[in-house]
Amino acid sequence: MSVALGADTDLVGRELEAAALRERLRQPRVRLVTLTGRAGVGKTRLARESVRELGAEFRRVEVFDASAPGEAGRDALRALVSRLTDGAPPAPGAGGPQPVPGGAAGRILLLLDGCDHEVREAAAEAAVSLAADPRVVVLATAVEPLGVYGEQLLPLAPLPVPGDGEGDEPHEAASVALFVRRARDADPSFALTLENSAAVAEICTLLGGLPLALELAAQRLRLLPPHLLAARLRGRTTVLAGGPVDAPGRHRSLAALAEWSCRGLAPAARTLLGRLAVYEPGFGLATAGLTDEEGLEPLMDRGLLTVLGEERGELRLAVPEPVRSYARTGPAGADGGGAVLDAHADRYRRLVAAALPGLAGTGQDRLLRESAAESANVLAALGRLHEQGDGEAAAAMVLGCRLPWLVQGRLREGLEWCDQVDGGRGQQLPEALRARLADLSGVFALALGDPQESARRHRRALALGRSVGDRRQNALASVGLGTALLRSGDASGARSVLVTALSALSAMGVTGGTAEASVSLAGALHAEGDRRQALQMLDRAEETFRRIKDGRGLAGALRAGAAMALEGDEPARAEAAAREALRLYETIDERTELPGALEEFALLLLRTQPAQRPRTVRLLAAADALRRRTGAEVPQEWRSKAEQARTELGSRLDWPDFATAWAEGVRMSAPTAVTEALSAPAPSRHPVAGAAAEAQSLTPRQAQVALLVAEGLTNRHIAARLGISEWTVVNHVRQVMRRLGCTSRVQVAGAVGRWA
Repeated sequence: MSVALGADTDLVGRELEAAALRERLRQPRVRLVTLTGRAGVGKTRLARESVRELGAEFRRVEVFDASAPGEAGRDALRALVSRLTDGAPPAPGAGGPQPVPGGAAGRILLLLDGCDHEVREAAAEAAVSLAADPRVVVLATAVEPLGVYGEQLLPLAPLPVPGDGEGDEPHEAASVALFVRRARDADPSFALTLENSAAVAEICTLLGGLPLALELAAQRLRLLPPHLLAARLRGRTTVLAGGPVDAPGRHRSLAALAEWSCRGLAPAARTLLGRLAVYEPGFGLATAGLTDEEGLEPLMDRGLLTVLGEERGELRLAVPEPVRSYARTGPAGADGGGAVLDAHADRYRRLVAAALPGLAGTGQDRLLRESAAESANVLAALGRLHEQGDGEAAAAMVLGCRLPWLVQGRLREGLEWCDQVDGGRGQQLPEALRARLADLSGVFALALGDPQESARRHRRALALGRSVGDRRQNALASVGLGTALLRSGDASGARSVLVTALSALSAMGVTGGTAEASVSLAGALHAEGDRRQALQMLDRAEETFRRIKDGRGLAGALRAGAAMALEGDEPARAEAAAREALRLYETIDERTELPGALEEFALLLLRTQPAQRPRTVRLLAAADALRRRTGAEVPQEWRSKAEQARTELGSRLDWPDFATAWAEGVRMSAPTAVTEALSAPAPSRHPVAGAAAEAQSLTPRQAQVALLVAEGLTNRHIAARLGISEWTVVNHVRQVMRRLGCTSRVQVAGAVGRWA
């Protein structure tokens, strides 16, 4: 089939792949490179643009569309091999490859585009024959490798979506850039704004960054605004259609693309695909009931099953869109779809139940991370149980998600599920279950920052619990009520409730609940001025949490102890406890309580290490951004402390330094924010106030380097001035930045300016 290379194909987000492909094709020993990737990922566009740019470096460049079906396509391939190996030029005006004049490098570059399905075998044979000729370099594009000796592979993945990169803003993701560019082609007035950026990011994520899907979606903006388009795609991405009339049929709609992608699958592979398509992205092999990877290879080779990453050595997999939508609703998923959904729900119901005993002790960090990885599937299973009217199973699953949802920051979602399951579909749950749901809803309400609503819900839980005589549940609900009263400012009422609850839990041997009650009671005692007894309660709680290996509970106790130690003018003890709490939160990937811990650590730094002001700003900004993602509100007292700290930092730092540090903090992920906090140097035993502290935190040589950085000298000039190596200067600059809490030379200059 005759193919012409057009002008610039306007590649977006493919700079690295294009450079890697060109470099591979330039290597003199290379004979065959296969550009692989899912249908719609942009293989043809990248290959043809690279061939166009390399034309001058080869004696001749030819492009051959290998996707012609049937015997005609295979005959054309055989004719191509014969002509190129014989050295004959193509006949003018004849069908077949299109030559592109090139330089006199002596080699021929041939692009075999579309070596898939029924032509794959013939294309492989042609590639073998052509690669045997040292004059010929073959670039093939295919969904899966050709599988011949000497083949070099260059996989092409979809474009990154928002959230793939560390702290990326939506407009920085390549998928968003492509979507916006194509949207402007359809509607020149379209622009990415604060109002529509979240919807655009969701669209790109739903479509998995697949370029063809993004281009089809962008065309729909002529008819639908981004938020409505995103809502339409949540249910099924295969609704997208409207590709160019001159494009291959598979490129005119996502349904056609998915059907083409699944064409030729063996029955067993097609059945497995339909089964796995039920799972939300990120499922594990064991969770899906797969004992090995052998049966997955045909799907993975075609890109019908992709690896998202791994969690503690286990692969995390996904059936990507649009194949997933097609396999769930089309022929691939037509057999027993409801039964497959029910099996999926039952599997995750059992998974949640099995994890419950270990969540409050040994193995907590592993189970919480596994729960986070499987969270989308847990929610899907819960939705199925609720939809099918299995209220008791749904309620048990919600109760089993208590700790995972708290750790993941799914607070509003958890609260809504408690209410939905309790009063859903006209079913009357047993009073015992309703009491536990009401208690859990109070926990979520408190985490969201509403202690009054939390107290109301815990009182309802107690009323329901008394009717069934569940002493253990009533005692646990009383702990929740006491904690809510404490947060509401009623320390006396909290103490009264918590003393009774603590006694009951201790008598029943509920170890974790006893420790939790002790932490809350310590807070009430401290609020009433009994610091000594409060510290004793915290020490006992900390000891218990360590013994049962409850990392999250221990972190909470350590934070309470750090606050009391700081009030008692014991900054070293406070700092050690705060650091340990942050490490524990890092281990379980905590999201709900982490913002408060970061703010507490930031205020500790502000008090004990004034040289760390830029770092303090970053931590406060990160805490604020991370809390917003959970939907939680900050208690008024704590909000006042944070605002006071921001005001002080704003007055101490130059505005550009403050704004830069704040912007850096807002972009931090939770793990990065913890690393930022823990990388702060340990405080001096004899703190020095003001700007002098910044200078005294440096060695004499580091202070010299800092002064020269402030003068604007480069590392090379500083090395010459001080008579040391440039590498030594680099190390000094790194230490200066670390000790001053700076991330740029500009911030170092600002810190030096305060010494004068």
